[in-house]
Amino acid sequence: MDDPDRKPSTPAPASGFEFNNPTVISLLYLASWITGGLTGIIGAVLAFIWRGEPKADWEISHYQYHINSFWIALVGTIAGMLLMIVLVGFLLMAAVAILVIVRSVLALLNAQKHQPMPNPGSWTI
Repeated sequence: MDDPDRKPSTPAPASGFEFNNPTVISLLYLASWITGGLTGIIGAVLAFIWRGEPKADWEISHYQYHINSFWIALVGTIAGMLLMIVLVGFLLMAAVAILVIVRSVLALLNAQKHQPMPNPGSWTI
């Protein structure tokens, strides 16, 4: 029976792993550590493209979060490479790597639960 006062809800994710758009981007970012960054660039391009398409409400915050993650990785890597001369770059590169991995895993977990990212504009976790 249909209840007119009942609000439509987001469909629950199926049991198992779902390959929705934010999940694909997270997996591409994680794979970039193996592919030398190539899949990370592909993930960033997809985030820019997919944020302009119609999508579920929970996905909107994921695209901004992924775009910020890409810029963190790019700027951190360039700064780390420049600072390797004074040996500080090695620490910066390690910190950036950990930050991007943590951000990707958090986005992956939230995408599987169909939940928005809590603070998509943040440059930290």
